[in-house]
Amino acid sequence: MRKLLLSLATLASLFGPALAAEYKAVPKWYQIEPGRPQMGNMHGDLAVASNGEVYVSVMDPKAALQVYAPDGKWLRNVPDAPADFHGFVIHKDADGEFIYGPRLGAGNILKLTLDGKEVLNIPPSAIPEEFKSKGKDGTPGQRLTAMDVAPNGDLYVTDGYSSDYVHRFDKTGKYLKSFGGKKEPYGFKTLHKIAIDTRFDPPRIIGCDRQNGRVVHMSLDGEFLGGSATNIILPAAAAIHGDLAVIGEIKGRITILDKAGKVAAQFGANDHADEVGTNKTEPDKWRPGIVTAPHGVACNERGDIFVSEYNIFGRVHRFNRE
Repeated sequence: MRKLLLSLATLASLFGPALAAEYKAVPKWYQIEPGRPQMGNMHGDLAVASNGEVYVSVMDPKAALQVYAPDGKWLRNVPDAPADFHGFVIHKDADGEFIYGPRLGAGNILKLTLDGKEVLNIPPSAIPEEFKSKGKDGTPGQRLTAMDVAPNGDLYVTDGYSSDYVHRFDKTGKYLKSFGGKKEPYGFKTLHKIAIDTRFDPPRIIGCDRQNGRVVHMSLDGEFLGGSATNIILPAAAAIHGDLAVIGEIKGRITILDKAGKVAAQFGANDHADEVGTNKTEPDKWRPGIVTAPHGVACNERGDIFVSEYNIFGRVHRFNRE
Protein backbone atom coordinates (compact mmCIF):
# COMPACT_ATOMS: atom_id res chain seq x y z
CA MET A 1 0.00 0.00 0.00
CA ARG A 2 1.55 3.22 -1.20
CA LYS A 3 1.84 6.05 1.26
CA LEU A 4 2.33 9.73 0.67
CA LEU A 5 4.51 11.32 3.31
CA LEU A 6 3.14 14.71 4.26
CA SER A 7 5.74 17.46 3.98
CA LEU A 8 7.13 17.35 7.48
CA ALA A 9 9.06 20.56 7.05
CA THR A 10 5.91 22.41 6.04
CA LEU A 11 3.82 20.84 8.77
CA ALA A 12 6.43 21.43 11.43
CA SER A 13 6.76 25.10 10.55
CA LEU A 14 3.00 25.59 10.64
CA PHE A 15 1.70 23.21 13.26
CA GLY A 16 4.59 22.02 15.43
CA PRO A 17 6.81 19.02 14.70
CA ALA A 18 5.84 16.62 17.47
CA LEU A 19 2.32 15.66 16.41
CA ALA A 20 2.29 16.59 12.72
CA ALA A 21 5.14 14.18 11.96
CA GLU A 22 3.04 11.26 13.27
CA TYR A 23 0.57 11.23 10.38
CA LYS A 24 0.92 10.04 6.79
CA ALA A 25 -1.69 10.33 4.08
CA VAL A 26 -2.48 7.05 2.35
CA PRO A 27 -3.75 7.72 -1.20
CA LYS A 28 -6.04 5.28 -2.99
CA TRP A 29 -6.24 3.12 0.14
CA TYR A 30 -9.62 1.52 -0.67
CA GLN A 31 -11.10 -0.44 -3.57
CA ILE A 32 -14.81 0.01 -4.20
CA GLU A 33 -17.26 -2.79 -4.97
CA PRO A 34 -16.47 -4.51 -8.29
CA GLY A 35 -18.68 -3.17 -11.06
CA ARG A 36 -19.52 -0.02 -9.16
CA PRO A 37 -18.31 3.17 -10.94
CA GLN A 38 -17.85 5.19 -7.74
CA MET A 39 -18.40 4.95 -4.01
CA GLY A 40 -21.63 6.94 -4.26
CA ASN A 41 -23.27 10.27 -3.47
CA MET A 42 -21.96 10.98 -0.02
CA HIS A 43 -23.70 13.22 2.50
CA GLY A 44 -23.09 10.90 5.39
CA ASP A 45 -20.50 9.59 7.78
CA LEU A 46 -18.18 6.72 8.58
CA ALA A 47 -17.27 4.62 11.61
CA VAL A 48 -14.69 1.98 12.47
CA ALA A 49 -15.53 -1.31 14.21
CA SER A 50 -13.19 -2.82 16.80
CA ASN A 51 -11.87 -5.29 14.21
CA GLY A 52 -10.75 -2.37 12.04
CA GLU A 53 -13.47 -2.65 9.40
CA VAL A 54 -14.60 0.73 8.08
CA TYR A 55 -18.32 1.42 7.55
CA VAL A 56 -19.22 4.20 5.09
CA SER A 57 -22.71 5.62 4.46
CA VAL A 58 -23.85 6.96 1.09
CA MET A 59 -27.17 8.05 -0.41
CA ASP A 60 -27.72 4.95 -2.52
CA PRO A 61 -30.35 2.39 -1.44
CA LYS A 62 -28.44 -0.35 -3.29
CA ALA A 63 -25.24 0.21 -1.29
CA ALA A 64 -26.16 2.60 1.50
CA LEU A 65 -23.74 1.30 4.14
CA GLN A 66 -20.53 -0.12 2.68
CA VAL A 67 -17.94 -2.09 4.63
CA TYR A 68 -14.22 -2.05 3.88
CA ALA A 69 -11.46 -4.20 5.35
CA PRO A 70 -8.62 -2.55 7.29
CA ASP A 71 -6.50 -2.76 4.13
CA GLY A 72 -9.23 -1.03 2.08
CA LYS A 73 -10.70 -4.03 0.27
CA TRP A 74 -14.47 -3.82 -0.21
CA LEU A 75 -16.10 -6.57 1.84
CA ARG A 76 -19.87 -6.18 1.69
CA ASN A 77 -22.84 -3.85 1.96
CA VAL A 78 -24.97 -3.96 5.11
CA PRO A 79 -28.36 -5.41 4.08
CA ASP A 80 -31.37 -3.04 4.18
CA ALA A 81 -29.35 -0.17 5.67
CA PRO A 82 -31.08 3.20 5.21
CA ALA A 83 -29.75 5.61 2.59
CA ASP A 84 -30.16 8.63 4.87
CA PHE A 85 -27.66 7.90 7.64
CA HIS A 86 -26.24 11.41 7.79
CA GLY A 87 -24.32 10.65 10.98
CA PHE A 88 -23.83 7.31 12.73
CA VAL A 89 -21.49 5.58 15.15
CA ILE A 90 -20.45 2.04 16.03
CA HIS A 91 -20.59 1.48 19.78
CA LYS A 92 -19.63 -1.56 21.82
CA ASP A 93 -22.32 -2.53 24.31
CA ALA A 94 -22.16 -5.31 26.89
CA ASP A 95 -23.68 -7.74 24.39
CA GLY A 96 -21.70 -6.72 21.31
CA GLU A 97 -21.10 -3.95 18.80
CA PHE A 98 -23.96 -2.04 17.22
CA ILE A 99 -24.61 0.66 14.66
CA TYR A 100 -26.46 3.69 16.05
CA GLY A 101 -27.75 6.36 13.72
CA PRO A 102 -30.63 8.78 13.13
CA ARG A 103 -32.22 8.93 9.70
CA LEU A 104 -32.02 12.43 8.25
CA GLY A 105 -35.11 12.13 6.09
CA ALA A 106 -37.30 9.68 7.98
CA GLY A 107 -36.55 11.17 11.41
CA ASN A 108 -36.35 7.92 13.36
CA ILE A 109 -33.35 6.67 15.35
CA LEU A 110 -32.01 3.18 14.76
CA LYS A 111 -29.86 0.64 16.55
CA LEU A 112 -28.70 -2.15 14.23
CA THR A 113 -26.41 -5.13 14.52
CA LEU A 114 -23.30 -4.93 12.35
CA ASP A 115 -25.07 -7.12 9.80
CA GLY A 116 -28.07 -4.80 9.65
CA LYS A 117 -30.66 -6.42 11.93
CA GLU A 118 -32.87 -3.90 13.70
CA VAL A 119 -32.60 -3.90 17.49
CA LEU A 120 -34.18 -0.55 18.35
CA ASN A 121 -36.29 1.93 16.39
CA ILE A 122 -37.24 5.20 18.07
CA PRO A 123 -39.97 6.96 16.07
CA PRO A 124 -39.98 10.72 15.36
CA SER A 125 -43.02 11.07 17.63
CA ALA A 126 -40.84 10.22 20.66
CA ILE A 127 -39.47 13.78 20.57
CA PRO A 128 -41.93 16.34 21.99
CA GLU A 129 -43.25 18.82 19.44
CA GLU A 130 -42.12 21.77 21.55
CA PHE A 131 -38.52 20.90 20.61
CA LYS A 132 -39.19 20.66 16.88
CA SER A 133 -39.08 23.35 14.22
CA LYS A 134 -42.20 24.09 12.21
CA GLY A 135 -42.15 23.86 8.44
CA LYS A 136 -43.79 26.27 6.02
CA ASP A 137 -47.08 24.44 6.47
CA GLY A 138 -46.82 24.72 10.26
CA THR A 139 -46.11 21.03 10.76
CA PRO A 140 -43.42 20.34 13.37
CA GLY A 141 -40.48 18.33 12.10
CA GLN A 142 -36.86 17.46 12.62
CA ARG A 143 -33.69 16.86 10.62
CA LEU A 144 -31.55 14.65 12.83
CA THR A 145 -27.91 14.80 11.78
CA ALA A 146 -25.82 12.75 14.24
CA MET A 147 -25.68 10.91 17.54
CA ASP A 148 -23.44 9.14 20.02
CA VAL A 149 -23.78 6.78 22.98
CA ALA A 150 -22.68 7.62 26.54
CA PRO A 151 -20.85 5.10 28.74
CA ASN A 152 -24.10 4.31 30.60
CA GLY A 153 -25.90 3.60 27.32
CA ASP A 154 -27.85 6.86 27.06
CA LEU A 155 -28.36 8.09 23.50
CA TYR A 156 -27.73 11.70 22.45
CA VAL A 157 -29.07 12.87 19.09
CA THR A 158 -28.62 16.30 17.50
CA ASP A 159 -31.21 17.99 15.29
CA GLY A 160 -28.52 19.92 13.46
CA TYR A 161 -30.49 20.87 10.35
CA SER A 162 -33.56 22.15 12.15
CA SER A 163 -33.98 23.06 15.83
CA ASP A 164 -30.36 22.62 17.03
CA TYR A 165 -31.64 20.76 20.08
CA VAL A 166 -29.93 17.68 21.48
CA HIS A 167 -32.36 14.91 22.45
CA ARG A 168 -31.49 12.40 25.16
CA PHE A 169 -32.89 8.86 25.46
CA ASP A 170 -32.01 5.98 27.73
CA LYS A 171 -30.65 2.74 26.30
CA THR A 172 -34.16 1.30 25.87
CA GLY A 173 -35.22 4.27 23.74
CA LYS A 174 -37.21 6.07 26.44
CA TYR A 175 -37.19 9.83 25.92
CA LEU A 176 -35.54 11.72 28.80
CA LYS A 177 -35.03 15.38 27.88
CA SER A 178 -33.96 17.93 25.27
CA PHE A 179 -31.49 20.79 25.59
CA GLY A 180 -29.53 23.22 23.45
CA GLY A 181 -31.20 25.14 20.67
CA LYS A 182 -30.71 28.49 19.02
CA LYS A 183 -31.26 30.67 22.09
CA GLU A 184 -28.66 31.61 24.69
CA PRO A 185 -26.69 30.33 26.46
CA TYR A 186 -26.31 27.84 23.61
CA GLY A 187 -26.89 30.03 20.57
CA PHE A 188 -26.30 27.18 18.12
CA LYS A 189 -26.32 27.63 14.37
CA THR A 190 -26.24 24.14 12.86
CA LEU A 191 -25.08 21.86 15.67
CA HIS A 192 -24.07 19.51 12.91
CA LYS A 193 -22.50 16.52 14.66
CA ILE A 194 -21.69 15.54 18.23
CA ALA A 195 -19.56 12.98 20.05
CA ILE A 196 -19.16 11.81 23.62
CA ASP A 197 -15.90 13.31 24.84
CA THR A 198 -14.41 10.63 27.07
CA ARG A 199 -11.27 12.66 27.80
CA PHE A 200 -13.06 14.17 30.78
CA ASP A 201 -14.42 12.73 34.03
CA PRO A 202 -17.38 12.80 33.87
CA PRO A 203 -17.57 12.56 30.07
CA ARG A 204 -18.96 15.50 28.11
CA ILE A 205 -20.58 16.16 24.77
CA ILE A 206 -18.37 17.79 22.18
CA GLY A 207 -20.33 19.49 19.42
CA CYS A 208 -19.59 21.04 16.04
CA ASP A 209 -21.48 24.35 15.98
CA ARG A 210 -20.82 24.69 12.27
CA GLN A 211 -22.10 28.09 11.21
CA ASN A 212 -20.69 29.73 14.35
CA GLY A 213 -17.28 28.26 13.49
CA ARG A 214 -16.71 26.81 16.92
CA VAL A 215 -16.39 23.54 18.80
CA VAL A 216 -18.35 23.47 22.07
CA HIS A 217 -18.76 21.37 25.19
CA MET A 218 -21.90 20.45 27.11
CA SER A 219 -22.37 18.24 30.13
CA LEU A 220 -24.32 15.02 29.70
CA ASP A 221 -27.14 16.73 31.59
CA GLY A 222 -27.19 19.55 29.05
CA GLU A 223 -25.31 22.33 30.81
CA PHE A 224 -23.50 24.56 28.34
CA LEU A 225 -19.81 24.49 29.26
CA GLY A 226 -18.59 26.94 26.64
CA GLY A 227 -16.46 26.89 23.55
CA SER A 228 -13.55 24.51 23.26
CA ALA A 229 -12.13 26.11 20.10
CA THR A 230 -13.21 29.05 17.93
CA ASN A 231 -10.54 29.20 15.21
CA ILE A 232 -12.24 26.46 13.18
CA ILE A 233 -13.57 26.85 9.62
CA LEU A 234 -17.08 25.38 9.61
CA PRO A 235 -16.55 22.32 11.85
CA ALA A 236 -18.66 19.42 10.62
CA ALA A 237 -17.64 16.33 12.61
CA ALA A 238 -15.68 15.26 15.68
CA ALA A 239 -14.04 12.05 16.87
CA ILE A 240 -12.19 11.36 20.11
CA HIS A 241 -9.05 9.24 20.35
CA GLY A 242 -7.01 9.22 23.55
CA ASP A 243 -6.43 12.83 24.62
CA LEU A 244 -7.11 14.22 21.14
CA ALA A 245 -10.21 15.46 19.35
CA VAL A 246 -10.18 15.19 15.57
CA ILE A 247 -12.30 17.85 13.85
CA GLY A 248 -13.32 17.69 10.20
CA GLU A 249 -13.87 21.15 8.75
CA ILE A 250 -16.15 21.31 5.74
CA LYS A 251 -14.21 24.25 4.35
CA GLY A 252 -11.28 21.96 3.64
CA ARG A 253 -9.08 21.07 6.62
CA ILE A 254 -8.52 18.64 9.47
CA THR A 255 -7.72 20.06 12.90
CA ILE A 256 -6.60 18.10 15.95
CA LEU A 257 -7.34 19.67 19.33
CA ASP A 258 -5.75 18.79 22.63
CA LYS A 259 -7.76 18.46 25.83
CA ALA A 260 -7.46 22.20 26.52
CA GLY A 261 -8.92 23.02 23.11
CA LYS A 262 -5.62 24.18 21.63
CA VAL A 263 -4.63 23.25 18.10
CA ALA A 264 -2.18 20.37 18.22
CA ALA A 265 -2.03 19.81 14.46
CA GLN A 266 -3.71 20.75 11.21
CA PHE A 267 -3.35 19.05 7.85
CA GLY A 268 -5.08 18.28 4.58
CA ALA A 269 -5.71 22.00 4.06
CA ASN A 270 -7.03 22.90 0.62
CA ASP A 271 -6.03 26.29 -0.80
CA HIS A 272 -8.30 26.04 -3.87
CA ALA A 273 -11.37 28.06 -2.92
CA ASP A 274 -13.53 26.52 -5.64
CA GLU A 275 -12.94 23.00 -4.28
CA VAL A 276 -13.87 23.43 -0.61
CA GLY A 277 -17.26 23.32 1.08
CA THR A 278 -18.93 21.83 -2.01
CA ASN A 279 -20.01 18.32 -2.94
CA LYS A 280 -19.27 18.80 -6.64
CA THR A 281 -15.46 18.66 -6.71
CA GLU A 282 -14.68 16.10 -9.41
CA PRO A 283 -12.20 13.23 -9.04
CA ASP A 284 -9.79 14.73 -11.57
CA LYS A 285 -9.26 17.61 -9.15
CA TRP A 286 -8.58 15.39 -6.13
CA ARG A 287 -5.07 15.61 -4.71
CA PRO A 288 -3.61 12.97 -2.38
CA GLY A 289 -3.78 14.08 1.25
CA ILE A 290 -5.75 17.25 0.41
CA VAL A 291 -9.38 17.38 1.56
CA THR A 292 -12.26 19.26 -0.02
CA ALA A 293 -15.29 19.05 2.28
CA PRO A 294 -14.80 16.80 5.35
CA HIS A 295 -18.21 15.67 6.62
CA GLY A 296 -17.34 12.70 8.86
CA VAL A 297 -14.29 11.63 10.85
CA ALA A 298 -13.41 8.45 12.72
CA CYS A 299 -10.37 6.74 14.21
CA ASN A 300 -9.35 3.12 14.48
CA GLU A 301 -7.86 1.72 17.67
CA ARG A 302 -4.29 2.74 16.82
CA GLY A 303 -5.30 6.30 16.01
CA ASP A 304 -5.33 6.29 12.21
CA ILE A 305 -7.77 8.93 10.98
CA PHE A 306 -10.49 8.33 8.37
CA VAL A 307 -12.29 11.27 6.74
CA SER A 308 -15.42 11.04 4.61
CA GLU A 309 -16.14 13.88 2.20
CA TYR A 310 -19.34 15.67 1.28
CA ASN A 311 -19.12 14.68 -2.38
CA ILE A 312 -21.48 13.38 -5.05
CA PHE A 313 -18.88 10.85 -6.22
CA GLY A 314 -17.86 9.63 -2.76
CA ARG A 315 -14.38 9.84 -1.26
CA VAL A 316 -12.74 8.68 1.96
CA HIS A 317 -9.27 9.76 3.13
CA ARG A 318 -6.96 7.86 5.41
CA PHE A 319 -4.15 9.38 7.49
CA ASN A 320 -2.04 6.79 9.32
CA ARG A 321 -0.60 7.59 12.69
CA GLU A 322 3.03 6.49 12.69
